[in-house]
Amino acid sequence: MLSPEDISQIAAELAEADRTHGVIPRITARYPEATVEDSYAIQGVWRDQQVAAGRTLVGRKIGLTSKAMQQATGISEPDYGVMFDDTVYRSGDEIPVDHFSNVRIEVELAFVLKTPLEGPDCTLEDALAAIDYAVPALEILNSHIELEGRTIVDTISDNAAYGAMVLGDVHKRPDEIDLRWVPGLLFKNGEIEETGVAAGVLNHPATGVAWLANKFHQHGSRLEAGEIILAGSFTRPMWVSRGDQVLCDYGPMGTIECHFI
Repeated sequence: MLSPEDISQIAAELAEADRTHGVIPRITARYPEATVEDSYAIQGVWRDQQVAAGRTLVGRKIGLTSKAMQQATGISEPDYGVMFDDTVYRSGDEIPVDHFSNVRIEVELAFVLKTPLEGPDCTLEDALAAIDYAVPALEILNSHIELEGRTIVDTISDNAAYGAMVLGDVHKRPDEIDLRWVPGLLFKNGEIEETGVAAGVLNHPATGVAWLANKFHQHGSRLEAGEIILAGSFTRPMWVSRGDQVLCDYGPMGTIECHFI
């Protein structure tokens, strides 16, 4: 376990890397004893400082929701981070690539809650009942820690590598569409790069919402009405650079376009 001083120091390093769009050395290379609990403590210090500085929390992201990604990182459950209002883009927006580090795109669904959701025994059915609507989303990954040799401890500390999200225009209630079969066809500069289907996220994209509610209960908290929950990717990350035009086709849930400048 890390000391409170170490946790605060790492949180400060990550805040500075976020401000300068830089990258810091791996936490686990410098603190090999660091645990997952330490990484959430680091994220929590950083989050609270951002809120104190005036940023508004609008939701949560869930990551590592596929078996392949869990096996690659050596962890058996998803992870999570926070999302602020100044990280939300809309389809058609231009996105400054210099605002991020190690920029990649993932294909996801996001859910907006109409009622609070809390554990300890939250089920998929409970989550679906609490969801107002689903909306297609692209997540922009933003890694402030060197990628080579990175572990789950590094990623969670770095707000689960969340940078921003791009939301689509089509909203669907959970009873209007079979969310498991929402497709994702991801294009970069007119060429298809990745494909997937939403069931790749824990067999149902809202399963992670229930998981998160149960996880929050362990810390005496809950998910609140109005929060956006970014539910996890059903494609591999796609690298993007300045000048790239990105389009994702979600079939019955429309398309998202954005341009990196």
